[in-house]
Amino acid sequence: MSGTVVSGLPLLAVLVPTVAALLAALTTGRWPNLRDVWATVAGIAMVAITVILLVETLDGHIHRTVLLELSLGINSPGINIALRADPAGMIFGLLVSVLWVLAGVYAVGYMRGEHERKQTRFFVAFALSIAAAAGVALAENLLTFILFYELLSLFTYPLVTHRETETALVAGRKYLAYTLSGGIMLIGAAAWLHVLGVDTTFRAGGFLEGVNLDSVTQWALFALLAGGVGVKAAVMPLHSWLPSAMVAPTPVSALLHAVAVVKAGVFGMVRVGVFVFGAALLDDMGAWLVLAIMSAATLIIASILALRHDNLKRRLAYSTISHLSYIVLGVALIGPLALTGALLHIVGHGVTKITLFFVAGAIHVRTHKENVSELDGIGRQMPVTMGSFALASLSMVGIPPFILFTSKWYLGWGAVEVGQQAFLIVYLVSGLLAAGYLFPIVIRAFLRSSPDHTRYGEADIRMVAPIALTAVLALVWGIAPDLPLGFFELASTVADAAFPPSVALAGVTP
Repeated sequence: MSGTVVSGLPLLAVLVPTVAALLAALTTGRWPNLRDVWATVAGIAMVAITVILLVETLDGHIHRTVLLELSLGINSPGINIALRADPAGMIFGLLVSVLWVLAGVYAVGYMRGEHERKQTRFFVAFALSIAAAAGVALAENLLTFILFYELLSLFTYPLVTHRETETALVAGRKYLAYTLSGGIMLIGAAAWLHVLGVDTTFRAGGFLEGVNLDSVTQWALFALLAGGVGVKAAVMPLHSWLPSAMVAPTPVSALLHAVAVVKAGVFGMVRVGVFVFGAALLDDMGAWLVLAIMSAATLIIASILALRHDNLKRRLAYSTISHLSYIVLGVALIGPLALTGALLHIVGHGVTKITLFFVAGAIHVRTHKENVSELDGIGRQMPVTMGSFALASLSMVGIPPFILFTSKWYLGWGAVEVGQQAFLIVYLVSGLLAAGYLFPIVIRAFLRSSPDHTRYGEADIRMVAPIALTAVLALVWGIAPDLPLGFFELASTVADAAFPPSVALAGVTP
């Protein structure tokens, strides 16, 4: 039998990294090794919890935890803070938990290798950011989503400003200005919906389906909600905070780009498009086209801008901006195949982009080189690291059988399915541009000789092992996206719920 199960497991998924943060704070000073191990232990525990939830979710048992429930009167929907492990949330939650384990190990190697100051504060904020990301993933309704979405902005701020230089502090202020402004938009929309008496529990097909709203209200809510999540999804022109945040330590860049912040943005776009408005309403409004044009423009422009940057992390930042809009465009196309591709792209981009940032950090720790033009011959000295970069680059471009080929295949097929072949061309052009900004790095690393005769070698094993593992995952999940965490089955389940047979392909009109 299937149905909703009252359970503490969703809450436990949020509490585990929270407790890890507390333990890290308590074991600072004389026990740095113990402090550093908490994240790994907690990460493994979080993976175990999410795997249990996965098995239950695939069996049709949706685990739910109510944190707060207040009734405000007969005509009010009340205040409900609750967590729920639905298939969409499990995709993001599983990704967060698996990558936290690897990012946590990597961060220890990086922070020790760079002799960074205030490492305890770093690891506490890192763990709290993971807790907030888990809350975003498992939020049952809009209010709960906003609560954890805003906490994520606050917890990641000390990570962005970790080095406390003037540049870092300016970047941090810019980061907060953008992300909290997006949060205010979401809060405004939630308050408006509450006044209208709308139940904001996420529902496939959209909780606004059947709600009698005039067109002005519909568009105003769409602007607030899509704009609010669009900031963290870095849809242009809301993107400039992301390249600025690259002043942070590389583990933070990896967290921002692959695990938490921007993924919360695109996951929020999935919630807004599929679970708030739904395909039918987006089609009736014509809002899908606005979102599609903005994301398509972002996709191409960011790819072109990536070609211009010699700094490796900034090049990767613009690559992230582009690939986030792959997902947003997939949501905008409101078809089952495009949505499946968008959800798979969340996973594929997460595991692929974290590899690329891990490599950038390993190069910096070993050589203190930050620019692409300085990487001639580095592949011969750091073969595992740069070999992993090469594999991740193949995935980013969309070469089979890597995970981003699989997601791009469904995204492109989804564009054709709904009669929007122009967006298929956009995807293809972006793939060519990705080859243009990534393959030259690989060519420099392996086919050119280095003018620097210093022998560097690989970075600390705590950095190299996560790099190699994430690169392998990008390949394994491309060949078998259900192995072992059922990402494809989860994505298909969400698409089937959003587009049941009676309404499938009734979204975008060719």
